[in-house]
Amino acid sequence: MSSAAVIIPAAGSGSRMGLDHPKQYHLVAGAPILIHTIRAFIGISSPSCDLSRIIVVVPSEFIPATRQLLSDYHLHHNNTTITVTAGGRRRQDSVLAGLNCLTKESEIVLVHDGARPLIKPDLIQRCLEAVWAHGAAIAAIPVKDTLKKARSNEERATIASTVDRQGLWQAQTPQGAMTSLLKQAYAALGYGEATELMTDEASLLERAGIAVTLIEGSESNIKITHPEDLIVAEKLMSPTPALATAITPSFRIGHGYDAHRLVSKRPLILAGVNVPHHLGLAGHSDADVVTHALCDAILGALGAGDIGHHFPDTDQRFQGIFSISLLEQVITLAQSQGFVIANTDLTIICQAPKLAPFVETMRLTLATACQVATQQINVKATTTEKMGFTGREEGISCHAVVLLTPQHPLQRIETP
Repeated sequence: MSSAAVIIPAAGSGSRMGLDHPKQYHLVAGAPILIHTIRAFIGISSPSCDLSRIIVVVPSEFIPATRQLLSDYHLHHNNTTITVTAGGRRRQDSVLAGLNCLTKESEIVLVHDGARPLIKPDLIQRCLEAVWAHGAAIAAIPVKDTLKKARSNEERATIASTVDRQGLWQAQTPQGAMTSLLKQAYAALGYGEATELMTDEASLLERAGIAVTLIEGSESNIKITHPEDLIVAEKLMSPTPALATAITPSFRIGHGYDAHRLVSKRPLILAGVNVPHHLGLAGHSDADVVTHALCDAILGALGAGDIGHHFPDTDQRFQGIFSISLLEQVITLAQSQGFVIANTDLTIICQAPKLAPFVETMRLTLATACQVATQQINVKATTTEKMGFTGREEGISCHAVVLLTPQHPLQRIETP
């Protein structure tokens, strides 16, 4: 079996998308476009070769962010090595950067656009086999629409002629070649910024006199270039109703509740704020019922158990601990699973003391720990008109409801 590699150029800015971040990091169907693309190549093999190496080429300043994404989305496979490297100004420069990462073990190299996340395994396999058999290959689809050539140098576009579409193909990716042939094509072109512009690898191989075999691609193998392409991709990648129950929802809702007894000689800590009162709450930690309820709501939304499971009262590490630090750990867990708080609503049930003067400080403290704006945290306080254990001032309780939404991948990792 021969060894193959794929270079995924994703170093462009995607300015035509009108986004405030490179399009390859934009979320589609719950994950960044680039993540979908990389996933498609993991574990791929054909009768003649195994695809054992993936080279992801990104802007240099996004290398740490991309590596973090690979970790967050658990993109690993025992038989596939993923490397992230810096790209260049032009596509051909980025592909060359990826090519320079390969060793002689990779006899075949494919190149696939980072913004083509809908590539299917069978097309990858057919391209690998075509390269193995013929030396070079490209995925493409026959042109179906009538083509028109416009007159140049006119204020308005008018038709100059109709182009015969017979024998015309629309290029896609993957495009591939024996590694030695692609290196030969680069050598023939020359290196550096002054070299001729090549829009794809097939053009580069063609220029070097290397025959490239056409492999019929797929209409769904679209390249995301314009905003409307995002809509198409989202629909194509959305699960069918039959599969919907097996797919992680795009948002999560959780509810939390906590209650602690009021006792003497303890400070009263609520939402991280020390509230002056002659009684405080009893507990292994600081007994902050507000923060505990919020932690439980987040953990519930994640399907990750409860606060007692993560921070048991039998563990001396949590003796007297400031509960805001526990909340920060829960937020880190949520971020690791790709979620952030959209908003949370907390209701504190407390007969005394009056909490209205402290609510804004509570919101700010919680918002800082949750890494969100204060407006995303709502805190309410109410009494039970002296009914029940809270009304008798035996304890304080709190209900929390939280909505988690998928975070943009660049929200949780340091980017320029």
